[in-house]
Amino acid sequence: MSEKLETIKEQIIECVKCDLCKTRTNSVPGKGNFQSDVIFVGEAPGKNEDQYGEPFIGVAGKKLSAALEEVGISREEVYITNIVKCRPPKNRVPTTTERSTCQEYLKQEISIIKPEIICILGNTAFNSLLGGSEITKFRGKVVQKDNQLYFLTVHPAATIYNQELIKILKKDIVKLFEIIVELKNDRKVQIDIDYTA
Repeated sequence: MSEKLETIKEQIIECVKCDLCKTRTNSVPGKGNFQSDVIFVGEAPGKNEDQYGEPFIGVAGKKLSAALEEVGISREEVYITNIVKCRPPKNRVPTTTERSTCQEYLKQEISIIKPEIICILGNTAFNSLLGGSEITKFRGKVVQKDNQLYFLTVHPAATIYNQELIKILKKDIVKLFEIIVELKNDRKVQIDIDYTA
């Protein structure tokens, strides 16, 4: 199974499907445990990620790691990726074209890992995966679409500028792992929004 992820990683590293390949230093494939119960999906790589070719290693990544550590989880235990695998210039929001060009990579990552739940980090991921907006209104909720569960929370980068969101992110991560325990024990989880209905 990890061999398949390695293949996708190579494809991402060599990808020239959109113009972001002209401005990137490195592509940033997903990274982590391919047997993880959860995939964290952010927006796009930032400056540090672009430099080193790894997701969530800058300030936002440290915020995510800290929130995970609060529940006794190391980032090596989970899988972390982004909607778009190359840094948009000046960290702008990726365009619709860039997102749709890159979506096949994420679909493949999800189909290989088959997580119990996908944790959506922030508005861009929310919009790309579920067509939603205003993550702060929906954070902490469980969504079902096409037999896949999603959990919504704020992007760790938002906590850099808004200290109040640090508590919210930590609280949401606690709830997320409580839900994962329920799912592992084959217990029913309350679904707040069902797109499959």
